Amino acid sequence: MYKIAVVPGDGIGKEVMEATLHVLDALDIEFDYTFADAGDECKAASGVALPQETIDIVKESQACLFGAAGESAADVIVRLRQELELYVNLRPVKSYPGTKALFDNLDFVIVRENTEDLYIGLEEETEEGATALRVTTRNAVERICKFAFEYAEESGRDKVTAVHKANVLKKTDGLFKDIFYKVAEDYKNIETDDRYVDATAMFFITNPQMFNVIVTTNLFGDILSDEGAGLVGGLGLIPSANIGENSGLFEPVHGSAPDIAGKNIANPSAMILSAVMMLDYLKEHDAACTVENALIEVLSEGKVITGDIGGNASTMEMASEIRRKIEEK
Repeated sequence: MYKIAVVPGDGIGKEVMEATLHVLDALDIEFDYTFADAGDECKAASGVALPQETIDIVKESQACLFGAAGESAADVIVRLRQELELYVNLRPVKSYPGTKALFDNLDFVIVRENTEDLYIGLEEETEEGATALRVTTRNAVERICKFAFEYAEESGRDKVTAVHKANVLKKTDGLFKDIFYKVAEDYKNIETDDRYVDATAMFFITNPQMFNVIVTTNLFGDILSDEGAGLVGGLGLIPSANIGENSGLFEPVHGSAPDIAGKNIANPSAMILSAVMMLDYLKEHDAACTVENALIEVLSEGKVITGDIGGNASTMEMASEIRRKIEEK
């Protein structure tokens, strides 16, 4: 039995979480779910976006499934990453059949440093306007680069690209680039190169097949991940994992989407694929493949899919179809 924290959050987070748990229930794996609150609605009800009780529940679990947070996202997900030292944000960019992917052969992964950079939120107003502090430490860069190379080895990938802006940010990104190549010396079997972030953004459009594993800083990783989502059909298809030494939190890249919340039309794929990443994290690789293959089958058939990818099914109808494919195996 796996002890899993479930934080549905706001808006469509609740709907895609319900759909995902419906799919997971078809597996021959026992999960002990503990539900917890966080987000805008939690803040409106209790005055706090992320209660200490929720933090404790996540810390005491083997993994966490997180739905979505609205305007309080920085107070919720960023703080959870910091509280649990979830220093890795792992975001696959993968083409699936039956979607609006711009390319049908994409399969690369963005490894984003998750604890530093401008996202530490050290800002202050000045007489002239405002300033923000960008923090880059040797320890954080070294461990994220090591993770990228280890991930490449374990997943059978043969190239790691560092993305930075060291020609302008000579101290912070200069350090990132130098440490990347120092870490690379221990992985002679893996090809390495580096790209400027602006050039990378262009190559995502012109030649995304050149990438395999990308390792980058917090802000750049966040922006490139959303661009990657645009390549493969939108945010409704992009999962992510936040991983530390002792914890893992898995969430779709999309937000709470208040404009469609409560309508049961949200695409559950990103949340379901986040659960697939959780299964891999728990070493349940066969189960992860089973769920992903069932989703691929549903997408390929194109009969029971949500409106954002060309169908007219509801969130739960699509989830139920995926579950049916699993139960048929």
